[in-house]
Amino acid sequence: MKWLFVLLGPLAAMAADAPRVYYSKSFPGSTPAFVAITVEKHGAIEYKEAPDDAMPVKLRLAEPEAGQIFELAGKLQYFKRSLEAPVKVANMGMKTFRWENGAEVSEVKFNFSQDLDARALQDWFERIAETAQNFINLERTMKYDKLGVMKALLNLEASRDRNRLVAHKDFLPMLDRVAKNETYLHIARSRAAGLAESIRAAK
Repeated sequence: MKWLFVLLGPLAAMAADAPRVYYSKSFPGSTPAFVAITVEKHGAIEYKEAPDDAMPVKLRLAEPEAGQIFELAGKLQYFKRSLEAPVKVANMGMKTFRWENGAEVSEVKFNFSQDLDARALQDWFERIAETAQNFINLERTMKYDKLGVMKALLNLEASRDRNRLVAHKDFLPMLDRVAKNETYLHIARSRAAGLAESIRAAK
C-alpha cells in the first residue's frame, strides 16, 4: 500500500494547486442572503449558502462551459483591477471574484460593474446559483414534500426553458427516481420522465 500513498500524495497536491474561480454575493434581506460558488478548471462546482456551509451542493459543468468562465477571468486580468462602475447606484449586493492558482490569489469586490466581461461572468455564476437552488428544492421536496415535487419540476423546467440551467445531467438521477417511483403523483412522474428524456436527447 505504501506505493499508493506515494502516488496519491503528489496527485492530491496537484488537485489543491489546480486553478479555480470563486464568486460570492452578500445581499442581506434577499433569499438567499449569501451565496459562494467555486468552479474548478475541469468543471467541478461547489455551491454554498453560508460561509461555513458543511453540506455544499456539488455539480459539474461541461469542460467547454468551465472554459468560458476561465476565459472571462483571463479577460478580467484575473481580478487584479477594479470593476466597480464610476456611477452611484443602489445597493445590489457586494460581489467578490477571486482567482486562486496555488499560491497565486487575487480578488476584486464590487457592487455594480459596467464591464461587459464582468457582467458576463456574473451571469454565469447567477445561472449556477439558480441551478443549485433548483437542485436543492427538488431534492428537498422528494424527501419531505412529495406533493411539492410537481412545483419543483415546473420551476426546474422554467429555468431550463429560459436557458438559466447548467449541469443538466446532474439532475438525471433524481428525475429518474421520481419517474420510476409510484409514491409520487402520476403527473409528476410523467413530467420527470419527459424532462429526463429531453436532457438525454440534448446535444
